Amino acid sequence: MHHRDNEQRRVDICFMLNIEDTHTVNYALKKLIKKELIIGKKRGKEMYYATTEKGHELCKEYRAIREECLISGLSSMNHGPEDLSKTAATLRSLSGMYDQAARAAACL
Repeated sequence: MHHRDNEQRRVDICFMLNIEDTHTVNYALKKLIKKELIIGKKRGKEMYYATTEKGHELCKEYRAIREECLISGLSSMNHGPEDLSKTAATLRSLSGMYDQAARAAACL
């Protein structure tokens, strides 16, 4: 939800995370709402979820820590942030191809 900074339905969250068990996601959403990290808004029959200001702040803190850990790890390998960006793009492509192949194989 925070990555795209827009409201998401439960089914969209399941799809993005590649989780088929909607009950697991629903349970996690309830916990995040209770911690006031996300809010749920009902529109018609659908429930849309978005991060709260508290959730945004927590994501920003996590991002800073994650970047610090990644960059320090890359510097020990003599790689910079540009290399990380290229590697991340390659991994996203491979992940998408893997998911597509798995769906195709399930239909055979």
